Amino acid sequence: MSGRIGFVGLGNMGEPMARLLAGAGHDLHVYDAGPAARERLDGVAGIRVAKTAADVADGADAVILMLPDSDVVEAVLLGDGLLGRAVPPTVIVDMSSSVPARTRALADRAAERGVPLIDAPVSGGVTGARGGALTIMVGGPAETVARVRPVLDVLGSSVVHAGERPGAGHAVKALNNLMSAAHLLVSSEALIAGREFGLDPAVMLDIVNGSSGRSGSTQTKWPRFILPGGFDSGFALRLMLKDMRVALDLEDATGTPAPLSRAAVDAWAEAAEALPADADHTEIARWLEARRAAGPTRTGE
Repeated sequence: MSGRIGFVGLGNMGEPMARLLAGAGHDLHVYDAGPAARERLDGVAGIRVAKTAADVADGADAVILMLPDSDVVEAVLLGDGLLGRAVPPTVIVDMSSSVPARTRALADRAAERGVPLIDAPVSGGVTGARGGALTIMVGGPAETVARVRPVLDVLGSSVVHAGERPGAGHAVKALNNLMSAAHLLVSSEALIAGREFGLDPAVMLDIVNGSSGRSGSTQTKWPRFILPGGFDSGFALRLMLKDMRVALDLEDATGTPAPLSRAAVDAWAEAAEALPADADHTEIARWLEARRAAGPTRTGE
């Protein structure tokens, strides 16, 4: 695929992804609802800024959506009219963190126009987006995935076909983020407790990362974003909570017992209420520290 690519959503993840695609020689037609986001890419070689979201579909071989959630995806495709402007052979690629069932409903609606819609959410954060090192989880027919694979290969170091039906990628992404959030919560609890006992968190991390307690939280998030005090991973706490709730709904829908998942969601929801609206997800550790400093509470208080 070497023709035009439409791209909607130029936020923390979308902007570096669009720049990578343009740098790889693709002709991009981009849009974002925020004027500042559009201005940052105006004049970049290989990128043309569209006047509306629907405009990016004109003449596009593929349209990539990198948006916060299903509500915004539906607003762009249906409310802004992008789906109505898309015609075969355009492929719509939803790289947002969307609800799997809603993705399938949109794919069915797009199929009525002869336009394939597949999902390809990502893991790897802003660092992965900047370096083309994302893990991309793709849901959709293998032949459609193969058509857009050259584009996805620019963005990700690992492109995995999660399943033949749209929504498969979004299901895996939500479940992955549920696991990631639970890891970060319990890792933070343990590391804060160790520090209060007199241990050096950096030494603890060295030990844990050579032992069975290691995770992405201990290998990346704590040493890179929490210990230095930056709390600047680029992924919002409320977006993490949204993905966790999607995953918990999936567990409930499949009849899977999920006591730990439910407890983790409740804790993250409490943190979201206490922290600023734009809090980074790594600030879950800051929230735990504030609770520790406030002292123990009794049930019912």
